[in-house]
Amino acid sequence: MGFDLNQQALEGHDDRLRGALAGAGLPVDDLTDAGRTFYRFSRGGETVGFGGLELYGETVLLRSIVVLSDQQGFGFGHAITIGLLDQAQGKGATAAYLLTETAAPFFQSLGFRPIARDEAPAEILTTRQAASLCPASATLMVRSLPA
Repeated sequence: MGFDLNQQALEGHDDRLRGALAGAGLPVDDLTDAGRTFYRFSRGGETVGFGGLELYGETVLLRSIVVLSDQQGFGFGHAITIGLLDQAQGKGATAAYLLTETAAPFFQSLGFRPIARDEAPAEILTTRQAASLCPASATLMVRSLPA
């Protein structure tokens, strides 16, 4: 992935963010809740995707990673995920968690590993994402972040 993406922080009520997430079948019910930070990722002024995170001390829940359909296949998902991990690490996170129904192999290629829900810390399990928005069938994954 020989390119850098620009990141711009967004409000959870951003129409383009909501539309992209809804179009990808990702949750939008809690986008404006406190504690979430979302970003628009662009290259050359053109939006390629979105992603977000919820920071809980030394743990972070990655949220809502989506690449726009006309931008898929170029490695932007990888770049967005790494950008979010860098943000989290810069804010003191040492472990990143996520829930996915369809992208476990993609996230495994980025160093995430599936875990049982009872292995995750309480602050991750009690998020709206884990507790109610994602089905119980979603895979919970974790990756350590270097200190």
